[in-house]
Amino acid sequence: MTLDPREAQAATAAATTAEHSRQVRKAAVASTVGTTIEWYDYFLYGTAAALVFPQLFFPNASSYVGLLASFATYFVGFLARPVGAAIFGHWGDRLGRKRTLIVTLLMMGISTTLIGLLPGATSWGDAAPVLLIVLRILQGVAVGGEWSGSVLLSMEWGDQRRRGLMGSWPQLGVAVGLILSTGLMTLFNSVAGPTGFLGWGWRVPFLLSLLLVAVGLYIRLQILETPMFARLVETQRVERAPVREVIRRHPREIVLSALVRMSEQMPFYIVTAFVLSYLTGPDRGYTRNFVLIGTLIAAGIEFFLVPYFGHLSDSVGRKRIYMTGAAIMGVWGFVYFALLDSGIAWLVFVAVSLGLIPHAMQYGPQASLIAESFPTQLRYGGAGLGYQLASIIAGGPAALVATWLIHQFGTGYAVSVYIAISAVITLAATAALHDYSRADISDESTYRRDREAMPPTHRTRHA
Repeated sequence: MTLDPREAQAATAAATTAEHSRQVRKAAVASTVGTTIEWYDYFLYGTAAALVFPQLFFPNASSYVGLLASFATYFVGFLARPVGAAIFGHWGDRLGRKRTLIVTLLMMGISTTLIGLLPGATSWGDAAPVLLIVLRILQGVAVGGEWSGSVLLSMEWGDQRRRGLMGSWPQLGVAVGLILSTGLMTLFNSVAGPTGFLGWGWRVPFLLSLLLVAVGLYIRLQILETPMFARLVETQRVERAPVREVIRRHPREIVLSALVRMSEQMPFYIVTAFVLSYLTGPDRGYTRNFVLIGTLIAAGIEFFLVPYFGHLSDSVGRKRIYMTGAAIMGVWGFVYFALLDSGIAWLVFVAVSLGLIPHAMQYGPQASLIAESFPTQLRYGGAGLGYQLASIIAGGPAALVATWLIHQFGTGYAVSVYIAISAVITLAATAALHDYSRADISDESTYRRDREAMPPTHRTRHA
């Protein structure tokens, strides 16, 4: 079963008429709104894991062990993301981008709402953290299937000379989702007060997820399937087992795509999750709102920088922009923790507010850099697997490892070294990845020529 041939014909017909421009705008909006909702839900969990869940779900543990346990449930969501990439990568390359994205949106919204309704351990005992983990897994599966579909919806509809810019629109969902989630958490922390926030205030932003999902579904139902995938259907070139085939044909690209994210994803979760607990803990004692407002400003800055660097990659090249951002991140980690540990409030606030600039330099061109590495019939699964495998080695363990490093070494510079190592890995992986910035990614021969030019040890059999 795949896309209805009539739907495929409508999509390819729209690509050659005046309807094309309208569909490009709809695709950009649909992908951005969808990823905004997905990341809003995902970041709510990160904020709650740092500020609420240790007391709510692990009340009998020490503050250190409770925080570790809370961040461990956070990590579970990252472990589930490659599973989601594989499941929805199969259907995204079989049924199409649009249908798959509707399912991921519903799954994320329902699981997030249920987290907002979940009683704590004092009411439900051990069942409460167990159910929290189950719902976190569903969140991870949903976001694992969401990213590549949203990116492809925008990239495959848009102007192929501006794929960097088009691919950056769904990346804006991270900034907007962070703004919404952090803003609402800040608002309800102020309205409810410290006690009320732990009791009910944190739940309201989770419950509002259903309203956002309704808006997202309405927008996504208005868009046609992408013309690139529609042409596959019309020419009967849809793969029967796309995930298996992309692993067999493009293992190198999948692994490199995961490694290029080391200096982007890992520091991101240090800045947006770990630092919340680091600065509000007893050793430093900054208020929740102090850190949340700084994070809100950081997300606002990233909102403008992500599309700028995506656009810049169309003229300068993906790899050049990306590697510059990775190198800056490697140095920034030391500056960042020097400011956080300065004990001077305004310097700490500046560090939190500027913390995502090197991330934006990488995140802007990242979607196109990764997605362009795979042919159309394998792109949903290939890009999704590469992107989400980083969750296991980069984003997922970030808060856990940072918490352990601080506990072991007693200094933020231990985390700075962790960030610097991630930057070195990213630079090496990006240098090894092909840059398709100016290539025709609708042409299978684009990838075949590169594979034939590789040394024999780097090749895998191509069907």
